[in-house]
Amino acid sequence: MRHERINSFALPVRVARGSSRFKAMNAADWNERYAAEHYFYGEAPNAFLVEKAPYIPTGPVLCLAEGEGRNAVHLATLGHRVTAVDQSEAGLAKARRLAAARGVEVKTVVADLEDFAIESGIWAGIVAVFAHLPPATRRKVHAEAARGLSPGGVFLLEAYTPAQLERGTGGPKSPELLMNLTDLRKELAGLEFLVAREIERDVIEGDGHTGRGAVVQILARRHE
Repeated sequence: MRHERINSFALPVRVARGSSRFKAMNAADWNERYAAEHYFYGEAPNAFLVEKAPYIPTGPVLCLAEGEGRNAVHLATLGHRVTAVDQSEAGLAKARRLAAARGVEVKTVVADLEDFAIESGIWAGIVAVFAHLPPATRRKVHAEAARGLSPGGVFLLEAYTPAQLERGTGGPKSPELLMNLTDLRKELAGLEFLVAREIERDVIEGDGHTGRGAVVQILARRHE
């Protein structure tokens, strides 16, 4: 299994326009979180991904902020050629370990998404599951993701909404890192939305996500 290293810079403390000061987790924070033997978000794939994976055409798939690899490995078991990107070397080491245990291969790239460039027009699927980024980085990544899809390719996202702040079941504590459907429709302009909804559902994923959650779900396709 291949392991490439690209820039792994830490996200600094930022001030988003019109919002309070906040600190996004950096590579060292994530490495500390993923240092334990067990998988912080579990080994099972995200439920929304499992449900909608059949919509991803045959071809290469890119998993953003993939952490310990549970979603990338699931897609690899379905026959996709998967590249997993994350700024945590510790997380991606566990992703490769999980892939080996399942008898599949996942290419891993250590990179901060602020610096990672999504190549245009080549991806059958791009997946962002709980990839909570600072607003400017998120807009850049989502714009690149929309351009990165090949004709007929799909973008799949699940993330927490600001309503999640009222719960103690997982996700960022800074409202700037949460997402809503209105902003996502703008950031992914040009794609056809097959699923676009804000819902509440039980999110049980390891220690990290542990109960009722307020989420936004997107499945969007590039026109052929």
